[in-house]
Amino acid sequence: MTSRRRFLQTSLAMAGFTRFGLMNALAASTDYKALVCIFMFGGNDGNNLLIPADTAGFDNYTKLRGAIALPSNQILKIAGPNKSEFALHPSMKNFQGIYEAGHAAMVANVGTLVQPMTQAQYNAAKAGTLPYNLFSHSDQQQQWQTSAYDGLGTTGWGGRAIDVINKYQDNGASRFPGFLSASGNVIQGVGVQSRAATVVPGATLGLSGFTGAGATVRDAQLQKLISLKTGGSLVTAAGTTLEDGITDDNLLSTALGTAKLPTSVTFPATSIGGQLKEVASIIQTHSALGMNRQIFFVSLGSFDTHSAQLTGQGTLLTQLDAAIGAFFTALGDIGMANNVTAFTESDFSRTLKPTSTLGSDHAWGNHHMVFGGAVKGGTIYGQFPELALGGPNDAGGEGRWIPTTSIDQYGATLASWFGVQAADLGTVFPNIKNFSTKNLGFV
Repeated sequence: MTSRRRFLQTSLAMAGFTRFGLMNALAASTDYKALVCIFMFGGNDGNNLLIPADTAGFDNYTKLRGAIALPSNQILKIAGPNKSEFALHPSMKNFQGIYEAGHAAMVANVGTLVQPMTQAQYNAAKAGTLPYNLFSHSDQQQQWQTSAYDGLGTTGWGGRAIDVINKYQDNGASRFPGFLSASGNVIQGVGVQSRAATVVPGATLGLSGFTGAGATVRDAQLQKLISLKTGGSLVTAAGTTLEDGITDDNLLSTALGTAKLPTSVTFPATSIGGQLKEVASIIQTHSALGMNRQIFFVSLGSFDTHSAQLTGQGTLLTQLDAAIGAFFTALGDIGMANNVTAFTESDFSRTLKPTSTLGSDHAWGNHHMVFGGAVKGGTIYGQFPELALGGPNDAGGEGRWIPTTSIDQYGATLASWFGVQAADLGTVFPNIKNFSTKNLGFV
């Protein structure tokens, strides 16, 4: 007997209500879900990523941004809520297409917040009510990944989400970690009980020198070293880490041996392109790994545009957009578009007021992108700030927007879709209790 859910999915696909087709609608009935975090290190300038496009709004933007304002004939117009007019950076053509197809959204003015905060509350704020060391790269990068605003975060919200998923046994008996970074070790994947893994995109899996003559002997000696019990905690921890790494490597190598992304998808030969290609390949092998829930982390750096911003940010966003386009196409081709939600993070946004060197300084609240087949897209969530130096949303006089949406709300929305139950959201996001809206509804 066909289930009611399967019947509805098949009917909708045949009726043309999904761009992914019948095969992919059926594939989406599997329980697999993945989150993909794209971190833009350095602080992406959201003021040039999402722009008011109505005549009055764009004129005001142009006046205040001066020499780093984008020309009106280059911006990519999109619809906002209630027939409002907005635009994207001209480099974001692939994302614009996904947005217009209803599978991508913008979330406005998101940032590190202990609790909801007005300008008056910001001006009167005392220690403990503001995130620690605002406008600092390292502190804000850590707070975005941990949602701990006192500077003492030792676990990441992605790792804590996997802790909860493991409690539900959603990944069964799989030995492969639920959090995997293609961008080195990051605190976002550190859990209380769970461990994270890393992968180097394009690198050959396996230990060097452990093939051919002598491989058996070398492997036996390595196993002795790993199991060596000296009583020293550092040696034991190092041995455990090495053993886990070898296990993860073997599991992934075996799984990837059966995976081939469709040849119709060409990923750009860039760092972010390689990372997302690796993630797409691993998503394709989730059944072989025994995974039903996975979180991935990729990144692109150099967004600290204190000077020459138009050229610098434009180049970076062009790379990012090409990688997003290839990744989303690949997800559709392997039948996983509805099962994967990707989202952006960054240290902070940048000041609306430009610097004398045609750049911008560190700021606070930022605009972020979300995309995937399950995203309720084609619109903007959250509150877009009033673009006024010293205005009601400004933390000072240079256009540093006080966030109106917290990381906790942004992340809790993603975590809820991922499968974290309401009762456990406080474990993953300890400050979510301070916000009345816990789900923004974009997915």
